[in-house]
Amino acid sequence: MTSPIERLRKIVVQLRSPNGCPWDREQTHQSLKPHLVEECYELIDAIDAGNDKELKEELGDLLLQVVLHSQMAAEASRFTLDEVATAIADKLVNRHPHVFGESRLPNSEAVLRQWEVIKRSEKHERRSILDGVPKGLPALARAQKIQTKAARVGFDWDVADGALAKVREELQEVESAAEGCLAEEVGDLLFAVVNFARKKKLDAEQLLNEASGKFAARFRAMERLAQERGLEFASLSLPEMDRLWDDAKAAGQR
Repeated sequence: MTSPIERLRKIVVQLRSPNGCPWDREQTHQSLKPHLVEECYELIDAIDAGNDKELKEELGDLLLQVVLHSQMAAEASRFTLDEVATAIADKLVNRHPHVFGESRLPNSEAVLRQWEVIKRSEKHERRSILDGVPKGLPALARAQKIQTKAARVGFDWDVADGALAKVREELQEVESAAEGCLAEEVGDLLFAVVNFARKKKLDAEQLLNEASGKFAARFRAMERLAQERGLEFASLSLPEMDRLWDDAKAAGQR
């Protein structure tokens, strides 16, 4: 009996065949990049929604991307889906000697330190601990990833207060910056805020997404209140908008 994964692989092979789907046949690794990113974000939305039906569907959409890229490589005699699965299985076993070997580790921090050591031994071409951080990550996520990697080799404050002091220092530099230097100083401030979030074991990308969502929900509530009161929202003064903001907040749009 054909396994579900094998059935999916055969479907993709047929879609990519000369008699298959014109759109699927035209795709390349490069052309699928936007779809891959989109599927990742849709999966994150499904996780946040806590909906198993959506989660299962979005995991399937992401799996399709893996199978499509693997099939394209197979067509060019580069590698196959089985080789992709073998590579990740071998990597997991090699990077978890405390599970699949004799060694034991006391906690997750020790696991992460060991992971980095093993990873560096595998990646001989990498000269820096920061090599391998994807440039295409969202800016906050990339900053936190860079900081985390630096911290794993000891370049970090002992406590979060040090990171918070750096935030205050960078804020002062923003306040005193000349116009030509302002952009750089704001960037430094953002980086410092991410570092403080990391020290508090918070995800800066998620925090900003949640803050943006909260702002958007309250702003929409302001628009509804204005409509209910017969007001033209775009014509209101800032103090009038502030009052609507406070009313929306009091109504539960915190």
